[in-house]
Amino acid sequence: MDASVVVAGASLAGLRAAEQLRAAGWAGPVTLVGDEPHMPYNRPPLSKEFLAGKVSSASLAFRPRVGVADAEWRLGTKVVRADLDRHVVELDDGEVLPYTGLVVATGMRPRRLRCPGPATGRHTVRTLADARGLREALTRPGVRVVVVGAGFIGCEVAATAAALGAAEVTVVDPLPLPMTGPLGELLAKALLDRHERRGVRFALGTGVTGFEGDGRVTGVVLADGGVLPADVVVESVGSVANTEWLSGNGLDLADGVLTDEHLRAGGRPDVIAVGDVARFPNARYDGVPRRVEHWSIPADTAQHAARVLAAHLDGTEAALAPFAPLPTFWSDQHDFRLQSFGAPGLGKEDVRVLDGDLDGDVVAGYHSGGRLVGVVALGGRAAAAAAARHRAELLRQPALTA
Repeated sequence: MDASVVVAGASLAGLRAAEQLRAAGWAGPVTLVGDEPHMPYNRPPLSKEFLAGKVSSASLAFRPRVGVADAEWRLGTKVVRADLDRHVVELDDGEVLPYTGLVVATGMRPRRLRCPGPATGRHTVRTLADARGLREALTRPGVRVVVVGAGFIGCEVAATAAALGAAEVTVVDPLPLPMTGPLGELLAKALLDRHERRGVRFALGTGVTGFEGDGRVTGVVLADGGVLPADVVVESVGSVANTEWLSGNGLDLADGVLTDEHLRAGGRPDVIAVGDVARFPNARYDGVPRRVEHWSIPADTAQHAARVLAAHLDGTEAALAPFAPLPTFWSDQHDFRLQSFGAPGLGKEDVRVLDGDLDGDVVAGYHSGGRLVGVVALGGRAAAAAAARHRAELLRQPALTA
């Protein structure tokens, strides 16, 4: 069998992995398999600028680098099965592709609510098709919107729906504050206040038990007994890793694909995982394996893992330090931005205001054992610039594990 690499997943993580394999010196065949009919595109604008009609789908497309001009793209199909011992993957059309190197980049899909009631009128936001359908629904006059889930996507969609002129926008979440998981209580309270001042309503501390309507959703039934009128429901209740095709191979798939400190899956030097499907230990912090669903992670994981895989395919070993990225995310909501560097989730018990104040532009520092582990800015450009200055401090800190 001629040496070849199969990249399962043709979104940003898959594209970056292919590009980084070329950058690392791998010159053999590369095949990318993706279930969407589109070339890789930028997903964050789907809940913001694209949903608001400010940018076109064409503007979201990534331009592949010259190095992967000879790569083979299998779009509109997906990998449904893998035999890692035989070094083959099977596609949904029955074709079997052999490989000497496998890149797992199949990402996530939205989790759906399992509640009684009609399905029509209920949306998720993950793909271009999702966002197109939701935009059409949101631009109807007098529309009443209920967003289930007050995380990143939920808060972004709520802000966009309000800007589009929805008659009512209500966010439902069983937690007491929006985005309290990544932000902690201090900034979550400030975020709630900003949304409410812009007309978004919240039903917090309660869940959803069902949907009303005859064929189409007309209301959302809450666990506390209330009913919210709704013409459009957006389900933003988390993600599920696309790993079923890897079952039966002895991998830990409990939450994505468990990897070692070099993003190798199951101790196999010929299988790497990249993007938000990878559950990896981060040597910068405590070394506990976690998935990270931030925009920076596809490129960061691809650069490291591709060098590891390319060295294996060349019969050498890459002399790399353990993977230790500095996660980065941002979230545009209404007329303000959340900007984060590091791992604020690890320091929510010790949050301190570093710059500004909670009523205006503010930067908060998150500490673990007295050590700064993350910063989050909330506000305008001044806050984002202040957070970027603290990023340098985070980068200077030595890794806690090696």
